[in-house]
This record gives sequence, structure tokens and C-alpha cells, in this order.
Amino acid sequence: MTDQRIRTIALISSQAFALINFRGPLILALTNHNVRVYALAPDFDDELRAAIVDLGAVPIDYSLARAGLSPVRDFLDTFKLALLLRKLGIDAVLTSFIKPVIYGTFAAWLVGVPLRFAMIEGLGYVFTPPAGREPIKRKILRGLVSLLYKCALKHAHKVFLLNDDDISELVGRGFVQPGYVVKLGGIGVDLEEWLPVPSVSQPATFLLAARLLREKGVVEYAKAASIVKTKYPNTRFILLGGLDQNPGSLRETEVAAWVTQGLLEWPGHVPVKHWLAQASVFVLPSYREGVPRSTQEAMAMGRAVITTLVPGCRETVVDGQNGFLVPVRDPIALAEAMMRFIRQPDLIEAMGKASRALAVERFDVHKVNLVMLESMGIIP
Repeated sequence: MTDQRIRTIALISSQAFALINFRGPLILALTNHNVRVYALAPDFDDELRAAIVDLGAVPIDYSLARAGLSPVRDFLDTFKLALLLRKLGIDAVLTSFIKPVIYGTFAAWLVGVPLRFAMIEGLGYVFTPPAGREPIKRKILRGLVSLLYKCALKHAHKVFLLNDDDISELVGRGFVQPGYVVKLGGIGVDLEEWLPVPSVSQPATFLLAARLLREKGVVEYAKAASIVKTKYPNTRFILLGGLDQNPGSLRETEVAAWVTQGLLEWPGHVPVKHWLAQASVFVLPSYREGVPRSTQEAMAMGRAVITTLVPGCRETVVDGQNGFLVPVRDPIALAEAMMRFIRQPDLIEAMGKASRALAVERFDVHKVNLVMLESMGIIP
């Protein structure tokens, strides 16, 4: 990596909302160190654009098809992005999410952006093992994504990853060399923004907040709710999140059926803090994660956690201390963990306090950003 000082940087994302929600504190930290930040996303509206400006960054639109692989469209978008980056004359890029990491890193390399950083917060749909026989289409997609990752990441000066499993997989597949990897352990949360609130035990209330994808464990959550409600009918189950373009997305009719049956409350894609305040326990039965931001937020607010014993999720729970780890794709085990909190309501408060303590120890966004700024050479 060169010794060039970074005065300007482009943060390239697939969603404007993610730049604000996930990168907001980083943007503030960069601007506080006199770095001019360009925030690139394909879906700005007036409100999101104003929020980026309030953070001190410059919002810039660019073209990107978020879902699927379209070789002609993706090639043209990469070429146009390269021209845009050359016009901006930046010192560095930080890409995040799968397509920006691949095409944004390529584009920055093509026009000679001096420093190129990539953040991979999780390996996602194509690298999550299926329950049964893997469709050939998914195998082909994983092969293509693997090839693109390998080609792109060799042009990155640093690759930020969140957990040891993802590091082992990407290094083992030859996507990135060990010396280029920086482990963050989570993107972190602002502990002054996500403050603990009193626990709720009556009625016992469980909450899952995620994109409505099958690999987030939403189906297992609904099945577990059905099991619990046969014994404890007053228990509340809240599902937050919107439908997605991802191939693993649930259909609206499926989610609506659970609501009609009285299993779940589904407010949709809404701010989570108000609903977390109503929850006793946060639940994420995901098949694989980087280190989930939603769980970090719940922990910071003092919520016990039930999650799966898989990469990324297991980094958020010390089993029996701040929650329970359950086998993946196992609604019966998930329901049993839920009923432990109903039978022993004192666990809700005790484990919630332990979650807050773990969040302070592991997931302070300012500590995470310090690691990133040091790795990028912005601070010594």
C-alpha cells in the first residue's frame, strides 16, 4: 500500500439507506479527520440525500442493478462508474455489499484510484449451504460470484471482514491473501444512541428484524411461534422487515398468511428502536451472517438474544449468559429456547443486562471505526 495521504474518499454502496444506517458514524469520523467524503448509491431520494448532506458527505448517484447478474448491464455500469471516479479525482474508495465490492473495486482499479478498500459484511445467499440438494442454478451463480470476487479482491489494498469463519473461507478459496485482511468483529453501533431500556416480561414478546429472506430463518421463526402459542397463546411475536429482490425472498402471501393465522405481527419495514423497546427477547435464526447489526442493536438496548450456532451469529451470544444458541433450521429447538424465557421470566432482565455489557465490550462503533481509520492510514 502506498504512503499517500487520503484527502478524498468515495464510499460506494448498493443502497443509500445503508450508507446512513451502517456508515453514518464512519462518515462523521472521516469528516472529523478532514477527509472529504463522496457517498455513492443508486437509489437516492430527497430525504436520503439530505441525510447524507447532514453527515457532511456529498451524495452522488450512480447506476447499479442490485439483484442478479446481467453481464451487459453490469459491464456498462462498471465502465460508467470508472468514469465517474476518474472525474471525482479521489484518493481512495471503500466499497461494501457484493456488487459494489466487485464492480466498484474493478472500476477504481481501472482508473488508477490509489487506495482501494473493500468491506464484506457476510458471504450472503450464494455461500449459505442449502438444506437439501443444491439447485444447479445456485451452483453456477456461486461459481460466477467466486470468480468475480477473486478477480476483484486482488486489486484491493485491504479487505475488512467481520468474523473468523468468513476470513477462513475467503483465504481458503484464494480470494484474498491473509496479509490483506482486517478483522473488525462487527461494524458496531453507537452505544449512546442505542441505550438500554427496561425489559418487558408480560406478555413475553419475541422480535425478529431482518430482510424477509428464507436464510434469515423467518420460516423457522413462524413455525416456532406456532409451537409456542399452542402452550402460551398470549405470547407476542413481532416480525420487522420488508420483502426483497433477493432469490431467497419470501412471498408476501406467505407472510400475510402468518399474520392472518394470528402467529405474527408484521408492521413491515419500519424503524426498529420503538419495537425493540416492546420486546423481551431478540431472535435471529439465520443460516449465516457476517456479524448481524440488528443483533448488536438489540444487545445495546439490553435485550436477551436467541440465535443460531452458525458463523456470524455465534459471535453475538455467550450461551447461557446473554441468551441461547440453537441449531440452525430447527424450529423445535428454537421454540424450546423461547419457552425457557416464558417459564423463567427472570432470565429476560438478567440476560438483557449481560447483552448490554457484551455490546459495550465488543460492538462500540467508535472502536471499530478507529481500527478502520488506522488500517486506511488516515490516523497513525
